[in-house]
Amino acid sequence: MTPILLLLALGIVGFVVRYQRRLIQQQQEMQEMHEAGQQQALEAALLAQEEERRRIAGDLHDGVGTTLAIVKLHLNTLNQPELTQEATLLLDQAINEVRRISRNLLPAALQKFGLSFALEALARTIPADGPTQVSVEQHGQPHRLDAKYELIVYRVVQELLGNGLRHAHASQIHVIVEFGPEALALRYSDNGIGFDPTQPDQPPLPGSRTGLGLTNLRSRVAVLRGTLRHESAPGQGTRVWISLPLPYLVTNQPPSSPLA
Repeated sequence: MTPILLLLALGIVGFVVRYQRRLIQQQQEMQEMHEAGQQQALEAALLAQEEERRRIAGDLHDGVGTTLAIVKLHLNTLNQPELTQEATLLLDQAINEVRRISRNLLPAALQKFGLSFALEALARTIPADGPTQVSVEQHGQPHRLDAKYELIVYRVVQELLGNGLRHAHASQIHVIVEFGPEALALRYSDNGIGFDPTQPDQPPLPGSRTGLGLTNLRSRVAVLRGTLRHESAPGQGTRVWISLPLPYLVTNQPPSSPLA
């Protein structure tokens, strides 16, 4: 069984690596379009990227996840737990990882219950006993937005948290989401290592950080015709303010309840 598991593991790793390379290429293209001021082309590229995420999430969930489940089923039919126990545990880990990646690529909670509930679910995925304490506060009266707007805003918050968790080396990250009648405001802050915003985007030196992670944020905010302002300095954490003038799809209807 070891060669089979090794092949499965290599297949998953190869799949993820190819996806990451494609994603980096798309991000570079989006940055070039943003710099050229091509609003329609930038929005089309962003929507195409989300469509590819949707396809990959389906392939992972329905293809890779199902294959792993079938392999586990075959192992269980051998009735030799002393030989298959370790392999079964590894398969369980692989299945859970595939599910996690699939949910990350295509947040089902966002589609079913809206942005506010999806942001709460996103915050709960971060371990409470981890090295970084993360809080996500929401103020105002949440309303359902146009589906593509909700997804872009979700990606913005996801990007903020991801950048902070990966690069800030912070003990605390705080995000505030404020739903207004005509606009949606996002405020991010951390007490991490910060960066010098005057330095050009380039790979950081060990123990340092650059503003490279803001590139994707700028692209998404530009699609929504919003504004982004950031403040940081080495050793003084990072703060980001984003204002999005989003039209609400339904102005007086709250998001669906997950208990409905």
